[in-house]
Amino acid sequence: MLPEALREAEWLEADGLGGFASGTVGGVRTRRYHALLCAARTPPTGRLVLVASAEVTLERAGARTPLSAQRYAPGVVAPDGRAFLAGFRLDPWPVWTWRTADGLEVEQELLAVHERPVVAMRWRLLTPAPGVRLVARPFLSGRDQHSLHHENPAFRFDAEVRGDRVTWRPYDALPAVVSLANAEYAAEPHWYRRALLAEEAARGFDAVEDLAAPGLLTWDLSAGDAWWLLGAEGIAAASAALGGSAAALGGELRAAELARRSALGGPLERAADQYLVRRGAGRTIVAGYPWFTDWGRDTFIALRGLCLATGRLDDAGAILLEWAGAVSEGMLPNRFVDEGDAPEFNAVDASLWYVIAVHEWLAAMRADGRPVPAARRRALRAAVDAILRGYAGGTRYGIRADEDGLLACGVPGVQLTWMDARVGDWVVTPRIGKPVEVQALWINALRAGGARWRGLAERATASFERRFWNEATGCLFDVVDADHVAGRDDGTIRPNQVFAVGGLPWPLLRGARARAVVDVVERELLTPLGLRSLGPREPGYVPRYEGGPVERDGAYHQGTVWPWLIGAFADAWVR
Repeated sequence: MLPEALREAEWLEADGLGGFASGTVGGVRTRRYHALLCAARTPPTGRLVLVASAEVTLERAGARTPLSAQRYAPGVVAPDGRAFLAGFRLDPWPVWTWRTADGLEVEQELLAVHERPVVAMRWRLLTPAPGVRLVARPFLSGRDQHSLHHENPAFRFDAEVRGDRVTWRPYDALPAVVSLANAEYAAEPHWYRRALLAEEAARGFDAVEDLAAPGLLTWDLSAGDAWWLLGAEGIAAASAALGGSAAALGGELRAAELARRSALGGPLERAADQYLVRRGAGRTIVAGYPWFTDWGRDTFIALRGLCLATGRLDDAGAILLEWAGAVSEGMLPNRFVDEGDAPEFNAVDASLWYVIAVHEWLAAMRADGRPVPAARRRALRAAVDAILRGYAGGTRYGIRADEDGLLACGVPGVQLTWMDARVGDWVVTPRIGKPVEVQALWINALRAGGARWRGLAERATASFERRFWNEATGCLFDVVDADHVAGRDDGTIRPNQVFAVGGLPWPLLRGARARAVVDVVERELLTPLGLRSLGPREPGYVPRYEGGPVERDGAYHQGTVWPWLIGAFADAWVR
């Protein structure tokens, strides 16, 4: 049996459209986001949990061995197959090895099919034996990924069966669930009530839901591998298109996905690939699984590592072009919401990160000897110019170039920087005024903008050197002219100052002061997993990220360690 810590570890398989399959190694669902089929209806947004899980059993000579686990309130796990889990690996996708009490071994694998809302599963006997059957009871859902599902009279259990293909249409407003399996299907509708999601309970959220089980799929495992493909019908141009022989299609999809992943490189490249997804005809980057879709700030920060460092220049160009048309009043959206509402423009830094990403992509293309098509260059240049003009002249939320050349930003009640936690009307770290990393981004963006912006860049640089040095702490202020009050400076020790030294093309500090900044950040903020968001000796420091939503959001940027900052720190340390 695997150690408990490994059984509780989580895995995730992304489909390149924003959807995914996810769960724990041991099989117990602990989050509302754990699902066999979570599909993005409007890629990469509109995620729906269509198939929550399945109860899987191995049958032989009257003996039944569970190959799955489900927890029900108040904490009963039934069935509990964790005792029979003998091995697990993630390469090239999640693979489990199960061992029965009499030594029979079965291998299970699961993969998300690239750019299709489809997950493919296969079970095979590692120790051939006669009379072995595999039985799966799918648990259907039909909800937004952030919600929970409950028993209701509107749910339809009936199925349309055609050969290997079984189609369920639980709700008219949602995509149908298509099952393709080389198995016998028998209707046996039941509600399985009060499934308990322990991590949701620990996070202070509703944690109990009901699952709909329409029937049973049964395979003769002794006769050959069991294949089960699940798909969401009719999503954009990437419909599941499941038909024909389950074994033939499953083998074809598996071989194609294995070849695609093998060509990506090592584990880091394969992990990075899961964040690159479709948006319409273009490309974008998912900010994080399982909660987030594509966010402007996160996309342009991550693009440098996910695409430029891995040589995926075509993907980077497609992503930058996709976002180029979204500039509004000099700003790029920080977030496209799930169901088609207006984009949110509440980020001062997202547009500046975009300018940096364009600059570095063009440099990477030159270094690779690849010309940029004139139309694409014009589109990117127009977006960059619109951003710099909008910021220099003034735009939403008080964003404007001040007389000293530095970028002022912020109004009460709006979180504009990456430290954007908010609880109701409480903005935890408002940072109104002239935040330090925003100035580093602003000056770098001006330099990337070319000769037209050189004068403003030089004025802002001179002001930065004069205004931001805090003699008392031997490092930089986090915000100057705080709350737009001239001379009111915030000397809180935070990691944002590291961007004045590293992480961007042009450092704002050199020499002794640059070294002093790195020393303070290293002493006060560095951990083995990244940089603390607040120094432990500062008022308001929260040492642990835990509790309910209010406690966790209150800790988010008040001490919680953020791994993404380690890149800028490493660059600053080397410089």
